[in-house]
Amino acid sequence: MGPHIHHVQIYYEDTDFSGIVYHPNYLKYFERAREHMLGVEELVRLWDEDGIGFVVYRCSMEFKEGARYGDHLEIRTTARMESEYRAVFDQQVWRPGGKSALVKASIEMVAVNRSNQLVKMPAHVRSAGGWEG
Repeated sequence: MGPHIHHVQIYYEDTDFSGIVYHPNYLKYFERAREHMLGVEELVRLWDEDGIGFVVYRCSMEFKEGARYGDHLEIRTTARMESEYRAVFDQQVWRPGGKSALVKASIEMVAVNRSNQLVKMPAHVRSAGGWEG
């Protein structure tokens, strides 16, 4: 199964004075893509009914080329289970039809309960979205 694709339009407010996307905004795009991959309704249900949420454990990003004001982008996401407790989301920013990724990230997530204690990833979350591993 290929990556999950989430489309992003770059607005003026996303950019710095030079018209290039301000680097922290990529974290927002990656977050939105993960939410859509897992399903916003399911994430709400998990918190409301099961008391399970997700937090970032580790994040690394590599910037190759800046996206610009007016760009239409694809956030490509694949996920894999690193352990019973940790999922890794490999995410990339592409211009449709581009030859290489503009930005690459590896974002590691863990599941926590309402007391912010580490819990195992729910089985139905592990099987969602065609995750590997």
